[in-house]
Amino acid sequence: MATASDAQVVIVGSGMNSLVCAALLAQRGKSVLVLERNDRLGGCIRTEELFPGYRHDVLSCWYPLFMGSPAYAALKPALAEAGLEFMQGEYTTGLVRPDGSGLALKQDIPDSARRLDAWAAGDGAAFGAMAQRLFGEDAALTFGLLGQNPYGTGMLKLLFKEWRKRGMDGLAAFAADSMEPFRRWAERELRSDTARALIAPWVLHTGLGPDDACSALIGKLTFAAVVAGGMPVVKGGGSGVVDALATVIERNGGRLLTGTAVERILTRGDGRRRRATGVVADGREYRAAEAVVCNVTPGQLYGQLLPGAPEPVRRRAEGYRFGRGGMQIHFALDAPPDWVTPELRHVPLVHLTESMEQVCASVTEANNGLLPARPTLAIGQPVAVDPTRAPAGGWILWVQMQELPVRVKGDALGEIAAPEDGRWNTVLREAVADRVQARLEPVMPGLARRIVGRRSYSPADLEGLNCNLVGGDPYSGVCSPDQFFWLRPFAGSQGARGHRTPLSNLFHIGAATHPGPGLGGGSGYLVAQHLAPRRGRSGT
Repeated sequence: MATASDAQVVIVGSGMNSLVCAALLAQRGKSVLVLERNDRLGGCIRTEELFPGYRHDVLSCWYPLFMGSPAYAALKPALAEAGLEFMQGEYTTGLVRPDGSGLALKQDIPDSARRLDAWAAGDGAAFGAMAQRLFGEDAALTFGLLGQNPYGTGMLKLLFKEWRKRGMDGLAAFAADSMEPFRRWAERELRSDTARALIAPWVLHTGLGPDDACSALIGKLTFAAVVAGGMPVVKGGGSGVVDALATVIERNGGRLLTGTAVERILTRGDGRRRRATGVVADGREYRAAEAVVCNVTPGQLYGQLLPGAPEPVRRRAEGYRFGRGGMQIHFALDAPPDWVTPELRHVPLVHLTESMEQVCASVTEANNGLLPARPTLAIGQPVAVDPTRAPAGGWILWVQMQELPVRVKGDALGEIAAPEDGRWNTVLREAVADRVQARLEPVMPGLARRIVGRRSYSPADLEGLNCNLVGGDPYSGVCSPDQFFWLRPFAGSQGARGHRTPLSNLFHIGAATHPGPGLGGGSGYLVAQHLAPRRGRSGT
C-alpha cells in the first residue's frame, strides 16, 4: 500500500469544526492535512445557484454563533485578509401567525422588551429579566460550561469560583433551572400566547421540543443571543467562510483534499499504548506524526473507522441517538413577498406557528412517525440582509422544518399517503413542500405568482448531502441531557469522553461532540488549543 503523504495532524471531514481546527493549527506552525469524502469542502455549509442569479445557502445559513466565538476572535484578521465579509441588518427575528399577524424584533433588547409589552403588559419585563440573568449573573457559568472542555482544569476552576460565589444551594438551583422544560418555564413566567409562541420555536434549533428537559435554558439562551447579537450572514453565501478558512489553511502550508473517503484509522501498539498513526483513504495511506482528528458521528468513528475499538465504547456508540428529520424548501422569487405584516419583510428569520402548544403538538406527531398537520416553519430571508444573493428586485425564502419523522408512518391530517416502506421519496417530499407553500400563502398573499423556482430537500436528501446528518437530523444527535455537555457524545468509557477517545492522540470533534451543534467551531477550537496551545490555554 502506497503512502500518499505525511502531516503532523490529519483531519477527517471538512465541516466548520474541521476547518477551524486546521486553520488554527496551521497558523501555529503545524503541518495539517484535511481529507473530505465529498467533492467540496464545508460539511453543512453549502452555497449553490439553484436558479440563475439566485445564490441559496443549502443547509446552514446564519452565523451568530461563529461571530461570537473564540475561534472567530482568533482567526478574524486572517479571515478578513482572505476576503470574508459578514453582513447584518437591524432586525433579528420575529413571529407570524397563520392569519398574517406578526411581531418583528430588532437587535436591541430594550426595544424588543417594549414591543413585547405592546402585545401583553409584563412580558417585556419578563424578557428583560431573562436576558439580564443570562448575560449578567449567569453568564460566566453558562458560557463557561459551553465554551470549555468539561473534563479540563479550567472547568474545575470555574465550578470552584461559582461555588464560592453561589454556594452549593446556588449551584443546585442553577442545575435545576437548566433542566427545566420550556413549556413549564413559559407558562410560569410569560403572560401571553404571543410571547410563548415567539420563543418556543427556538427550542427546535437544537433538536429538542418545548416539553423536553433542558429546553427552557436552550430556548431562552438561543432566543436572547439572537436578539442581542443579530443574525449575520456571509456576503455572497456561506461558502465564503469555507473559502476563507481554506485560504488561511493553505497560506500557512496546510493541504485540503476532496473526493477522498477515509476507510479506517491506522494504529500501532496495544492497550493504553495504542496510538493512531494515520488513515487509509481510497486505498492509500496518509500518515500523521502527531494526531488524527475525526469530524464524524460516534457510529462512524467506532463502528467503521477504528478497528478493534473497545467493546464498551462500541456499545455506547451504537446507542447514540439521533433526532427527528429536518427538511428545507428554497424559493426564488421575482420580488419580495407581500407580508400581511409589512415589517416582517426586513426580518432575517421569522417563525410561523399558531402557538407554543402547536409547536409541542407538531413535535409529538413527528416523534410518533406522522407528518405534522401544522408544522413550525423557520422562514429565512437572507436577501433582507445581503442583497447580493439575488438579481435586482429578486428575493429568496429559506424555509426549514425541524419536526419531521425519519420514517413516515402516516399523516396527521390524513391527506398525504405514507410510502409502504416509510422512506422519503420525491413524491412524498413534494407533497410536504406543497403543504408548506399553502401554509405560507395566507401570511404573504400572492406568493405563488412570484415564484421563479422551488427546490426541496427531504430528510433523506439532507443525509445524502452530509453523512453526519443521520436520518436527516440536522444536529447530528439529539441534545437531550443524556447526550449533552459532559455526556456528549456519551458518558466516558475506557478513555472515550468529550473529545478524547481510547487512543491518546485520536480526537473526536463535530456536532456530535461538546458543545454540540451550530456553526461556532467550538470543538475544533478546543482540540486545536490542546494540540497547539496559545497563551497558556489548554482546550481538552
